[in-house]
Amino acid sequence: MLHFFKGSAAFTAVCLLLGGWLGWWQSGSFGGTAEVLWIVLVLSLLEISLSFDNAVVNAAVLKDMEPLWRKRFLTWGMVIAVFGMRIVFPLAIVAIAASLGPVEALRLSLEQPERYEALVSGAHLSISGFGGAFLAMVGIRFFFDSDKQIHWIGTIERQLARFGRIDAFGLSLLLVILVVIARGLTPDDGFHYLLAGMLGIACFVAVEAVGHWLEGDLGQEGASGVNTALARAGLGGFIYLNVLDASFSFDGVIGAFALSNNMLVIALGLSIGAMWVRSLTIMLVEKGSLSEYRYLEHGAFWAILALAAIMLISPRVHTSETVTGLIGAVLIAASLFWSVLRNRRERAAS
Repeated sequence: MLHFFKGSAAFTAVCLLLGGWLGWWQSGSFGGTAEVLWIVLVLSLLEISLSFDNAVVNAAVLKDMEPLWRKRFLTWGMVIAVFGMRIVFPLAIVAIAASLGPVEALRLSLEQPERYEALVSGAHLSISGFGGAFLAMVGIRFFFDSDKQIHWIGTIERQLARFGRIDAFGLSLLLVILVVIARGLTPDDGFHYLLAGMLGIACFVAVEAVGHWLEGDLGQEGASGVNTALARAGLGGFIYLNVLDASFSFDGVIGAFALSNNMLVIALGLSIGAMWVRSLTIMLVEKGSLSEYRYLEHGAFWAILALAAIMLISPRVHTSETVTGLIGAVLIAASLFWSVLRNRRERAAS
């Protein structure tokens, strides 16, 4: 099992070396260097705890993807996750909020970290609305499915599956929740929050539509066109997974400022965590863990709904990143425990 994490261990070592060099360059002391290394390690653990459920959901999609697109997600997707979401995304927020160019935004992040932190954190309202709504739609699609046969928390999940027979019931419920939360904010904040939430829903619908369009001709292609159809289907899954990854990373990027306002330190710590999550995803796919532990996927989607709820209510109720990560970890651990228990009972019965 350890061979799945060799690349992550090497990447961690490189990032820690860079963190050590950065700490020494900035402080010129062993104490300052140790402080930077400690923050990098804590940030990496924060990212892993917040994204563990992401690894399970990624594995659920990847197991049905073509090997070529699976490899592309684990390579190209890693570049997008590390460089795009941990570096470019916060810089883009600063550039838009302060009406700066890319170079000026980068200089601001390095030369005025306090202002950089304030600008990125100032976008928390819109990020919470967008990311929370998108993740809520991901969870709704899983649980509000009338064809869903396997249930972990049967009493609740069976009822949710029945509601799935009503067209757009989950979407309507989410819109009501967004409106209720928005009404508790100032008119200006409420407008931006509601707009961001609706954009999150629209983004989910758009990604789903693109995926269905790309997969639409898969069953109708002749032998000569099957490779093209498979490539289109793989592209749809690739787009979906990267948007899902981005939604998961919002919370970690904003939460990282509780520990540091140094863009480079944040990027190093979160990148380490993202790399370990990718390795965990590969292990789950290669070992077929989702088939072996039948409720593990359910635990991950409950964790997604929990994260979505925390993000949606965050403009009114703050929840620490530690608690957020623990909720996800407990749900996944519980689903794993029930899966093992179910497997033992079935073996004993046979």
